[in-house]
Amino acid sequence: MTYFHARTLTGGFDEVLERTRAALQTQGFGVLTEIDVQATLKAKIGEDFRPYRILGACNPVMAHEALKMEPHVGVMLPCNVVVQQAGADVEVFAVDPAASMRAIENPELLAHAEQVGVRLRAAIDAIQD
Repeated sequence: MTYFHARTLTGGFDEVLERTRAALQTQGFGVLTEIDVQATLKAKIGEDFRPYRILGACNPVMAHEALKMEPHVGVMLPCNVVVQQAGADVEVFAVDPAASMRAIENPELLAHAEQVGVRLRAAIDAIQD
C-alpha cells in the first residue's frame, strides 16, 4: 500500500505548478496554503534545495462532510499535493487521504476519504504533459 499518488511530467516547474492548480480546481479543490520549501530552507538555514512546493488542497464540500463525521479530523486537513523538480522533469504527487484516515476508527470517514482520494488522483492524472 502506498500513501501517495504520483506523476512525472515534462515542462518547466512554474508551468507544471500552474497546471496542477488548474487540475485541482476541476475536481473542486482550492489551494488554501502554499509552502515554498526551497525559499524557506534558503531563508531559515541557508541551504540550497530544488524547487519544491507543498500545496494544501481542500475541497470545501468534502472537508465539511468529513468534519461532520469526525470533529477532530481537521488535524489531517488539508490534503497535501507536492510539486518538485526531479532532474529535467517535474514530479507531482498527492497524499492518499485514506492512508492517513485509517488511523481513525470510523468506517464512514474512511469511505469518504477514499472518495476524496479518487478526486485527487483524477486531478493528478489529468495534468497535461
